[in-house]
Amino acid sequence: MTKRYFELYEDMSSPERWVLDDALDAQGKPVGARLYLNEAPTRFDGRLRVPILHPGSPLDFSLADGGDFPVVTEKVASTLAELAPDDVQLYPAEVDSRPEPYFLVNVARQVSCIDDEACAEVLYWKPEDNRPDKLGQYRAVYGMRIDTSKVGDARIFRTRGFPRTLLVAEDVKEALERTGASGLDFREVTGPSPINDEERAYKRKCRELLEPPPAARRAAWKSLGLWDKLAGTPKAICYEWPGHRQDWAIIHREPGRILLVSEGLSDPFIARLEPSVGFGLELALETELAELPLDAIEGSWPYVLLERVSKEVVAQEHERARAKAGLLVLEVAGKGMPASLVSAEGRVGVLLGQESRSLPRLFPSPFGDVRLVTVKALLPAELEYASKRGAQGVAELAQRFAGNGEEHLSRANRQAVV
Repeated sequence: MTKRYFELYEDMSSPERWVLDDALDAQGKPVGARLYLNEAPTRFDGRLRVPILHPGSPLDFSLADGGDFPVVTEKVASTLAELAPDDVQLYPAEVDSRPEPYFLVNVARQVSCIDDEACAEVLYWKPEDNRPDKLGQYRAVYGMRIDTSKVGDARIFRTRGFPRTLLVAEDVKEALERTGASGLDFREVTGPSPINDEERAYKRKCRELLEPPPAARRAAWKSLGLWDKLAGTPKAICYEWPGHRQDWAIIHREPGRILLVSEGLSDPFIARLEPSVGFGLELALETELAELPLDAIEGSWPYVLLERVSKEVVAQEHERARAKAGLLVLEVAGKGMPASLVSAEGRVGVLLGQESRSLPRLFPSPFGDVRLVTVKALLPAELEYASKRGAQGVAELAQRFAGNGEEHLSRANRQAVV
């Protein structure tokens, strides 16, 4: 009979449960780095302590240190020690405000057993992820399945290459359940694959379409300045965008300037499962660093403005076509925008497609060239000028922006060119 194994999680179903913080030694220093995956037990002077990050109902099985270490009561600890003494290290610990003894569990045994083909989806670290220390390793594993022939005599173990996964043999699962311990959640990692061949082929095709474009975009961004891979730009699943992923990138340009660009408008349409450049464009707004604080990008006016413009471009096909072909003036809601940019009607105008001597009009991608459309915030007087004079007024604005040297740069505090 084929052995069964299960991934052990903390049960997250109760909203009243507590949340534990990082484990500390007697001197108040974190112990995670000294414990995690160490095959030889680590010695500590004094008892370890686990602070409570969020008060709530205590559990017999909880995960501390961001999910790395189980913190368990004595009945769970004794079961683990009895069934798998060679697989676990148990460290007595105090959980703040709780009188009963607890134990910090380090599962140091690792087994190379992930069945890549049977899992629902496996992602690996690639060169474009800029993590050479992780290149080729597992980045994510969804719907994990393991090859039981590679497990050997391990009963509690972590998967080598993706060690945050904690697995237990079926007899360990049953023994833990008999204790009546709270906080346990098991998901089987043996048996049939969670997806069928048709679903697997679909996922493979999606990866083939969606993985190449980001690398091409990042290459383009790096040619424009210093791409900030650490910037906390907002990410979202957005079904209106071609590949359903809405992302942004930050590029440091000349001193004091920063470029915010969309990432995903040129993804292939995932619903069609065919190569394309999506909407055929990405949006770019350049401003001064003081206008776009890197520690609060989502609340900054340049980001809010660019996001609102992207919604208009996504929703209006004829405006997309005009933006790719030449100049276009749009209006979006002015709520939350600097007062200097907001018209009497509560709107903010933007000029799309202002030519720039420092930004390319097009950049290459695996499935075709993509138009880089600049977005320039207009002052109310400039918006009124364009509105009254139509295409001629828009063209005159573009000429004046080019003449004064600011071109596509967006600033809230400047003099109008009309």
